[in-house]
Amino acid sequence: MGTFSIWHWLVVLAIVVLVFGTKKLRNLGGDLGSAIKSFKEGMKESEDEKTATATSPPPQVKGQTIEGEAREAKPTEETKEKIQS
Repeated sequence: MGTFSIWHWLVVLAIVVLVFGTKKLRNLGGDLGSAIKSFKEGMKESEDEKTATATSPPPQVKGQTIEGEAREAKPTEETKEKIQS
């Protein structure tokens, strides 16, 4: 009673085929197969992107270097009024 024999599974399969029909089951199988295929392709693309970014050197920025000194900005009259109120 704990395990099912092959005959039990064949009866269950026959009932499923009678209820859903072979066309719906075929469509369901095709949809499931295409979903698995697209999932595998997406995983492969993700792995390809990871290896491409890991092996490529960081981009070099060309241009001028701006030298200067950072200092605190002086508050304007508007900001002084907002602070006081």
